[in-house]
Formats: sequence, C-alpha cells, structure tokens
Amino acid sequence: MKPLSFFLFLLLSCALKAQNTASGYVFADANGNGKKDKTEKGIANVAVTNGQEVVQTNSKGYYTLPVGNDNIISVIKPTGYQVPLNADNLPQYFYIHKPQGSPQFKYKGVAPTGPLPAAVNFALKPVREQDNYTALIFGDPQVYNQEQVDYFVKDVISEVEGIKNMSFGISMGDEVGDKLDLFPAYTAAVKRVGIPWYNMMGNHDLNADAPADSLSDESFEAHFGPTTYAFNYGKVHFVVLDDVLYPDPRDGRGYYGGLRDDQLKFIEQDLKYVPKDYLVVMTMHIPLSEPEFLFSPTTRLKLFNLLKDFPHTLSISAHTHMQRQDFYVKGSEWLQDKPHHHFNIGTASGDFYSGLSDKNGTPVSTMRDGTPKGYGFIHFKGNQYIIDYKVAGEGATTQMRITAPEKLKKDTDTAAYVYVNFYTGAKNDILQYRIDDGSWMPLQHTFEFDPFYIAEVATWKSITDKTKKARRPSNPAKSTHLWKGPISTRLQTGRHSIEVKATDMFNRSFIQKSSYTIE
Repeated sequence: MKPLSFFLFLLLSCALKAQNTASGYVFADANGNGKKDKTEKGIANVAVTNGQEVVQTNSKGYYTLPVGNDNIISVIKPTGYQVPLNADNLPQYFYIHKPQGSPQFKYKGVAPTGPLPAAVNFALKPVREQDNYTALIFGDPQVYNQEQVDYFVKDVISEVEGIKNMSFGISMGDEVGDKLDLFPAYTAAVKRVGIPWYNMMGNHDLNADAPADSLSDESFEAHFGPTTYAFNYGKVHFVVLDDVLYPDPRDGRGYYGGLRDDQLKFIEQDLKYVPKDYLVVMTMHIPLSEPEFLFSPTTRLKLFNLLKDFPHTLSISAHTHMQRQDFYVKGSEWLQDKPHHHFNIGTASGDFYSGLSDKNGTPVSTMRDGTPKGYGFIHFKGNQYIIDYKVAGEGATTQMRITAPEKLKKDTDTAAYVYVNFYTGAKNDILQYRIDDGSWMPLQHTFEFDPFYIAEVATWKSITDKTKKARRPSNPAKSTHLWKGPISTRLQTGRHSIEVKATDMFNRSFIQKSSYTIE
C-alpha cells in the first residue's frame, strides 16, 4: 500500500490542475433555460477563448482552456446562433474568473468570483441569420453627468428607440466621461433602443488609478465583460479591441493607442478559425492614423500583417470627435492590392455637448470639422458593406451642409465661394454644383476650416445670455470632407439657386440645395 502522503499529493495536484484549466460545453439551448440538459447537444467547431488562447470545441462541443487568476472565458458567437441577453440587452457570452476579485480602485471592479466551476458552459440558440443586415454604431456618447445622459437620450436615443430591422448595436468607446459610476445610467439609456448592444472601452472608461494597463479595465469588465473579444454575424467577423494603453508605455503618463502582446496573440489565434471569404471588421476606439492621433505604428504594422490573407477588411474607430475616411494602400505597411478602409466615425456627443442650445434646449455640439453630432449605420450584404451617417435631429437625406454668402453685390470682383461639407465624404468622391439649373461644374476638394463652424463659434462668443449656450466649443480643426467652388456676382439681381450633387465611394448620389442673393 502506498503512503498516505502520496495520495494527498495526487489529490492536491488534481485540485491545482482543475483550478488552472477551464472546460465545458458550447451547446444548442433548445428550451432556452441557459442550462445544458441531457437531451441538448454540443456544437462542434465553435471558438472559445481565455482572452489570449483560442480553441475550437470538439465534435461533442467540448473545450478546455488554461486560466490564471484573472481571465474572462468567452465564446466567439458563430454565424447562425445568438447568445443570451441580460435584462439590459447586453450579450452574455462570457464567464469572469477572478477568484480574489478586482483590486481596490476609486470605482468598483469585479467582486470575487470564487473557485472555478466544474464546467463553464455556453448556451447558444440556433437562429436563421441573414447575410444582409444593418448594425447601429454610436461614437463616444461620453456623458459626464446626468444632465448629459439626458441630452444623449433626447438627441440620439429618442430617434432610435424601438428601431426595427436592426441586428445589433455597438458603442465605440467613451461610453462615459471618466465618471465610471455613470455606467448604469448609460446602460439604461441604450437599453431603450431594444436591440443587442456591444460595448467597447475608451480612454474615458478606464480606471485612472490602475498601475498597469492589464488592470485599467476592471470597472468596465464588471459592467460589460471583456474589453477584447470577437463574434460573427452573417458573413462578417467582428473583432472588438481595447486599443487604449494606459499608462502610456513610453513614459508612464497619459495613454497611447496600441495593443498588448496578449491581445495580438488573441487576434492571431482568433483569425485562424475565420473563413477567408468573410469580411473582417476591426473595431477600436483610437484610430489607426499616426502620428496625429497617437497610435503605435508598430501595432498597426502587426495588425496589417495579421490581416494580409483576408481580402475583405474594414476598421472603425471614434475618439477624435471628428469624422474622416482613411485608405491604406499597398506599400510598406498594408500588404494587399485592395486598399484597407478605416472609418473614423463622428460622435453621439458631438463636440462634448458644447455650443449654442438648439430648439430642444440641448447643445448643438457641432464637431470641430463641421460634422453635426449623430450616429452611423453599416449595411452589410454578405462580405460587402455600405456606411451611412445620420445627423441627430435631421432627416435621413441630410448628408451635407452647403455654406455660401447670403448676399453679394452685383458685378463685384470680390472672390466668393460655396463650401460643401459632405459628412461621410472621402477625398476621391465626386462633388458637383450648378447655379440656376445651369451646367454641372466640379467642386474642388479642400483641406480647410469649415466656415460654418467658424461662424458658429463666433456666434457663441457674442452671446452673453448663458441660458442659451453650453460650454465653449472646441477650436476649429481642418476638415477632410470639405469641397468648394466659386460663385459668380455677374448674374442678374435677385435670388439664385445652388444645387449640389455628391457621389460617394459606394457610388450613391445625394442632392441638396441652397441659394444666395445678388443685390
């Protein structure tokens, strides 16, 4: 008979092994009770991750993954299935394993989760998932107090509350403005949209007193789950990234755009299981652009290398409180013939809830490149997509702003121009204009300050009644989606129409009109 100590050693070894390995089933939840019943079968070839390693379930839907004392185990939703939602419409695709809980910070993190369960199972419900669908995108709601939560609801949520034919929504980070105890108020607001809602961490959502980047997301995790994760819908694979490095690894102060090695490993392993004909959509808070928006060129190069075998790609960001379209062409970084499109979306908060009050009593909050506050729709058709931007408070046809002098003196030699801010415009889009049903003439793309926004800031400064205005608007920034063309004074006196036609990167045309007077 072997010594008792040997058996105790075996028992201890088994216990330690169990605590270092998570296992369970991904199963088809036929009755929707969230529990794996004996008659419910596992689903094969579903990806599951601990935030770094990614494995696939076997033929019976079973997986195993290594875990430490700070891991979130999550299933990567496959096409044709949906994950459960909690009462706030937040997808429940993860299990948080923090036996000791989060460190003590100013804002609470995750409470101690205790020992790892014997099985961490994931319930999926089979659904008929269309390849053609639409997702709703919010850039930076960024609420700093309850008043701004109310602005967010009045300006944006009220327009999309109960929206139909929308598959899910994503907030692109900065859900709140440093006040992490506003997460519940933000969540309650977005719940009203009535669709599954995914969230992403921004630089104003982090624990500012965290000593390391790996701990800066503790409060976010407690409310929303992992900050780096993935899911499939139709023929699109979404990778949601926390690309805010805090503290800045270069000097320990502030933040920097980039990814840790464990995040890059997750992306690499995740993409191994993604069909090559899928559209891969990388969503992140800080845009890839550099150096203006402080994103690590090393990270960008590594990301592009991971995407080199996927012919259909798109990346989306927010953060800048402006809107722009960037295209990376084949060269030292991007490695494919087809350019990579990066969409930096405008924000639901606009320019931080600033400026004059509108007719509803909320700040106009025009962004500093002249883009009005609003939100986006991405329409997917298989592995193709089309982007729309909806101006809050305006009709869906409002896609540009025409700015021209109201009055001009007849036959003067003073140079006068019409400016067009085409909100989703890219440099190679085609914009034309005509006066009084004359011939179409080209508008020239220009990189300038939007004259409308300059005038709006000047008006804010001139008004002394503080009840009619919110905080000071930001200083103007040059717009990447501005066009201009000369207008003549050598016409007869009276009112003259200006008609503008914009043809975008998706070959869609939009027409809007304005006018000016010759005296």
